[in-house]
Amino acid sequence: MRMAERLLCCSLIVLLLCSCKQSSSNQEHSDYYSEQHRPEFHFSPEIGWMNDPNGLVYFEGEYHLFYQYYPDSTVWGPMHWGHTVSTDLVHWMHLPVALYPDSLGYIFSGSAVVDKDNTSGFGSQGQIPLVAIFTHHDPAKAKAERIDVETQSIAYSLDKGRIWTKYAANPVVKNPGIRNFRDPKVLWHEESKHWIMPIAAHDHLEFYHSPNLKEWTKTGEFGQSHGAHGGVWECPDIFPLRASNGAEKWVLIQNMDRGAVNGGSGAQYFVGYFDGTTFINDNPPELQLWLDYGADNYAGVTWFNAPKDRRIFISWMSQWFDYAQKVPTHPWRSAMTVPRELSLKETNAGLRLFQLPVEELTGLRSDTMTIVKQEIRDSVTIREATTLLELELEFDLSSSTATDFGFVLKNKLGEQVIIGYHRIDSTFYIDRTKSGKSSFSDKFARVDSTPYSAHSTMKIRAFVDVASVEVFVDDGRLAMTEIFFPNEDFTITQIFSNGGSVNLQAGRIYALESIWKQRMN
Repeated sequence: MRMAERLLCCSLIVLLLCSCKQSSSNQEHSDYYSEQHRPEFHFSPEIGWMNDPNGLVYFEGEYHLFYQYYPDSTVWGPMHWGHTVSTDLVHWMHLPVALYPDSLGYIFSGSAVVDKDNTSGFGSQGQIPLVAIFTHHDPAKAKAERIDVETQSIAYSLDKGRIWTKYAANPVVKNPGIRNFRDPKVLWHEESKHWIMPIAAHDHLEFYHSPNLKEWTKTGEFGQSHGAHGGVWECPDIFPLRASNGAEKWVLIQNMDRGAVNGGSGAQYFVGYFDGTTFINDNPPELQLWLDYGADNYAGVTWFNAPKDRRIFISWMSQWFDYAQKVPTHPWRSAMTVPRELSLKETNAGLRLFQLPVEELTGLRSDTMTIVKQEIRDSVTIREATTLLELELEFDLSSSTATDFGFVLKNKLGEQVIIGYHRIDSTFYIDRTKSGKSSFSDKFARVDSTPYSAHSTMKIRAFVDVASVEVFVDDGRLAMTEIFFPNEDFTITQIFSNGGSVNLQAGRIYALESIWKQRMN
């Protein structure tokens, strides 16, 4: 067989096995998704390796989440597009692999759009096509250390994203002589009546436009002298967003594989204007703005066509170079963050992105406990025997004498994760130095912190899963995401204060249900 035929044959066999797996899934069993460290309300694949979210698109009542996927191992390998859908951004249904590697290479990251006007011509008999735009990565060229490793290709679906047909004339954008040339994120630009596509090009972005998703013309570049450049630029996103002051601005999200605020991978962003050809940054070129200041939030992008003009964002919850392929999970590896809704608000420093978990997550609340107003000195246990929780705390800092305060997750083995605020040096931090398993990487057991100027009050909201915490401070002005792997689940939650006292003005703690157990009941 020729290589293309072998790949097609293997793809059909794997698709059949995946389909059989779906029909004979163990979802009806009580132990489904109950392995040690398995997330209970974050999306994770049933088996295999997962990284970047891809092709985020909403269509006919379904939120599609595709993702970088290697079903045959828990370490990175030949990339596919895995696929899951949700009607509420909370409960997910696994679907068979959407895109397989082929003669042009692995299927790297990209995006998907609803071509409602059938500009591509892929629509048939009134059916609206979904069009996926992705990077083909040629492993043979990469091994030979060639430059022209990556090109951009498209595929389409006429059945709500279940079956995909690759365009016969792929690639639609050839490599211009840049080794890292990938991750197209397409949107429709109404003013110019064109599709717009930023592509990450090593240390900057290159912008293309097209009337039909098939023929692309380069229009501009951005970024070589803007923002952070400690690593390769990857996974861009660009979209308009109405700010709290009424102005419509453009936000450009730009992920970077290393050298981010926490030392590893991370997502920076820019606020400015898009003129149809390139992005114009409103802020000084040297200013670095980050979406998340924790260690484990990368490759985040937003949904195309989300209803009610919501801008909904999700990320891969891991750290690419430091330990993503080493964390102690089996038979799967990696999870996504909870979906978050982005907003643009005026601050003393200028317009900044705020983010909060989507409101649909409130449906997971199964039990609520109000925490009484009190002075916190040393520590107070507020919950025991609960692993999955949402926590809301509001502190009055006007009379606080504490050097630092916050909350801590613990187990009976003495393992813990501390989330707190240092008032002396004005930093918010997550300390996982005693969080449990860490021997897989000498960069895991550490304290991650960021400067943060608190006001007279501080509100902290956190979502705690079996192996992660996502923290949102002051209505999403600051976000921090970290994973951890305790030898026993954290079931004890305490509020603490060191070096003095702090006044807790209000608090609630919600026990959350597993999205997988909910589905079985």
